[in-house]
Amino acid sequence: MQFIKTHPARIYAVAVAALALVAHFVPELPSALVLGLVAAVLGTGEAVQRAEDRKTADTASAGEDERQDDEQATAE
Repeated sequence: MQFIKTHPARIYAVAVAALALVAHFVPELPSALVLGLVAAVLGTGEAVQRAEDRKTADTASAGEDERQDDEQATAE
């Protein structure tokens, strides 16, 4: 579970690649099924992007907190 939280973009990339391979090598799949999977993958992509944005924001705020602590220590 920790791997999923740490690397959602990697998992998403593998899922998209697998979907492309399946769609290419199994042409008899109904197009409605493939389109449903594409829609699900796009929805997952949005969730992955939000997770990555959250990680970036957390890192930025942690860095800002450290800078403020350094500035306070220097002022004293």
